[in-house]
Amino acid sequence: MGVVGAYLSTVDGADRDALERVYALAREVVPEAVEGTSYAMAALLYRGKGLVATVRTRRFLSLYPYSGAVVASVLDVLGDFTTTKGSIHYSADHQLPDAVVRRIVDTRRAEIDAAAR
Repeated sequence: MGVVGAYLSTVDGADRDALERVYALAREVVPEAVEGTSYAMAALLYRGKGLVATVRTRRFLSLYPYSGAVVASVLDVLGDFTTTKGSIHYSADHQLPDAVVRRIVDTRRAEIDAAAR
């Protein structure tokens, strides 16, 4: 079991299902991503950089694409979600649409690729 799997084992119920769904979608978009940590969170890494993490807090679930620019790039489709400069809040009852998660992960991958050039 990797770091993400170990973290998910600490969460149960609908929250765990919602977190697992985000990681599964991210792995579909970037199958070469590996489990690790970034900013002390269990995360998927790509080219050694944080690709995406999603965690449960006391009041909500948060998605971290490790980039304010990535969050800003999807604000047009996040009208009914709360965001910060670097995170997007959601819940098991109000999940991010698959297409939005895929767009976030794809945008972050492109950002990492561009920085590596």
